[in-house]
Amino acid sequence: MKGTKLVYICSECEYESPKWMGKCPHCGAWNTFVEDVVEKESASAATNKRTSLLGNELSEAAPFSELEAPDYIRTATGLSELDRVLGGGLVCGSVVLLSGEPGIGKSTLLLQICDTLGVNRKVLYVSGEESRGQLKLRAERLRIVGKNLYIITETNVERILEAADKLKPDVIIADSVQTMYSDKVNSAPGSVTQVKESAMAFIGKAKNYGISVILVGHVNKEGGIAGPKVLEHMVDAVLCFEGDRRQAYRIIRANKNRYGSTNEIGVFEMTDIGLCEVTNPSEMLLADRPSDSSGNCAVCTMEGTRPMVAEIQALVTPTAFPAPRRTSNGIDYNRTCLILAVLEKRLGLKFSANDVYLNVIGGLQLDEPAIDLAVALAMISSITDKVIPDSLIAIGELGLSGECRGISNLEQRVKEAARLGFTEVLIPYRNAEKLSLDASTKRNVKITPIKNIFDLLRIIKR
Repeated sequence: MKGTKLVYICSECEYESPKWMGKCPHCGAWNTFVEDVVEKESASAATNKRTSLLGNELSEAAPFSELEAPDYIRTATGLSELDRVLGGGLVCGSVVLLSGEPGIGKSTLLLQICDTLGVNRKVLYVSGEESRGQLKLRAERLRIVGKNLYIITETNVERILEAADKLKPDVIIADSVQTMYSDKVNSAPGSVTQVKESAMAFIGKAKNYGISVILVGHVNKEGGIAGPKVLEHMVDAVLCFEGDRRQAYRIIRANKNRYGSTNEIGVFEMTDIGLCEVTNPSEMLLADRPSDSSGNCAVCTMEGTRPMVAEIQALVTPTAFPAPRRTSNGIDYNRTCLILAVLEKRLGLKFSANDVYLNVIGGLQLDEPAIDLAVALAMISSITDKVIPDSLIAIGELGLSGECRGISNLEQRVKEAARLGFTEVLIPYRNAEKLSLDASTKRNVKITPIKNIFDLLRIIKR
């Protein structure tokens, strides 16, 4: 006999408990147990449900030498910034999970790429949150033609897959997976079991028939993807939409990608007619840079294969508290404290008697060591109130002894700085010996090798 039972499931590791607990005994996460209704079923029914996702026939073992590498065909989405993050385009038979805060532009982005995908592909857009009239209204605002685009407003997974069997689409977009439910599970839509069951149904359809699937996922109040953590392991790519919805710029970053790099980012600008690509984010980040102001320094960071020039601002003021404040926005807090300790120990600058505020313009998160030199130069400039020339950019990593260590991809960084009009580049001394630049770059850019942080003082005094 079938029946139901009330259990509590950890959203991180899916550990089941008959009662609520503050800390999961399996993974150690806090406040992750959610209430769910689980349907009891016989062993034969459970076996049939598991094998149904793998096809009609059971898989047999095959020798590795006889396996053939599949020719995964990529389809361009029409947005080069999104194709860059995906690794070149949408792979046939792949499942992509797109997450982001409410109002960030997930549905707008997906409706825009439907216009390009519909030229050569048949697209099925599944909406569980909007009606057909609302979708039509938004499509007119975005100037979407909708060729080969089919809309279905349904939340039942079985009915959606039945419609897909009749239509035979090349791409399925589900907005969102938290609104989907399956008749096989007796629990509310959005629960851990329903989200996992719905995702497995779409994954089975994608792998068996070579259909590209894009799932939209909600985020929780901590900013993580809502639902079970295992959902991120089941899909092929996890894309995160970042940015403040009250501002115009958005960033798409890949936290996981089986068919491409996870270091690439895509930059977009929200306009009245939808999301527009920002092909040159460096100029956007330096658009309102102040001149003749202390505490500002430019740095070139690598986001995958793309060099990006960002602006680091530092503000050092006398403290009014027994313990000085340390605020870091866009830079790792521990890395900031490390650089402060090196400057105070080696140069004797009294940062311990001052509040220090660091900020990266544009909301970027800079996490590579190559920004150390620019951070140190900005803080020295602020505490000494000396202005750094607007034409100067600093790239390098600092050690605990105050030495400047070498970095990678320096040629690309210097060329990007020269393209944006910088005339002097501070680089590590070890990289200067091996740096090879073309004649035009050498003629327009002055390369200044830096051995240690004492050279930064000479730059400031100059």
